[in-house]
Amino acid sequence: MPMIMTLTRRHLVMLAAAVALAPPAWAPPAWGQTGDPVAFVNRSASELIAALDNSPTEAARRQALQQIVDRTVDDDGIGRFCLGRFWRLATPAQQQQYLALFHRTLMISITARLGDYKGVKLVTGRTQPTGDGTLVASTVTRPGQQPVSVGWLIGNAGGTQKVIDVVAEGTSLRQTQRSDYTSYLEQHGDNVQALIDGLQRQAAGQS
Repeated sequence: MPMIMTLTRRHLVMLAAAVALAPPAWAPPAWGQTGDPVAFVNRSASELIAALDNSPTEAARRQALQQIVDRTVDDDGIGRFCLGRFWRLATPAQQQQYLALFHRTLMISITARLGDYKGVKLVTGRTQPTGDGTLVASTVTRPGQQPVSVGWLIGNAGGTQKVIDVVAEGTSLRQTQRSDYTSYLEQHGDNVQALIDGLQRQAAGQS
């Protein structure tokens, strides 16, 4: 079984990213399309973290989180990046199946411990331009936990601002996941279907 999207520290941070960067429900459709990446973070963090804290049931929190990830995280772009050179080796049907499973296993992992995100707080800091977008530094805190330094890489995905990577304590989520996938695929003869089958087994086992 591949080590794919297991709920590690970096995925806990990914959830915090999704919560913090979701556009508020009252925002107009074009809100996320342009503007300062820091404003993108700050304008949404307090409203959406409050929504997660105050959702009446776990089902409501899961639904809210699903909507947040769909709107704010470029999971297709991250998924393609994580597959790396193997993306070109996959057939169109395999690419579609892989992206669907990538999204499903991500959601299973980050919704597994929703209670861990009660009381999340985020304070933004400096920004740094990169080749992919703008890296917004921040500190994320949870009750009873040490603060975590987190960078949100905000880029353009189809004309809309979205999270394209999360850098926790200097470690890139997508780079780490890409390394995991590459190692698994190299151990399985560069067979993309083997990775897809592994993702299917993982999703079935965690559902």
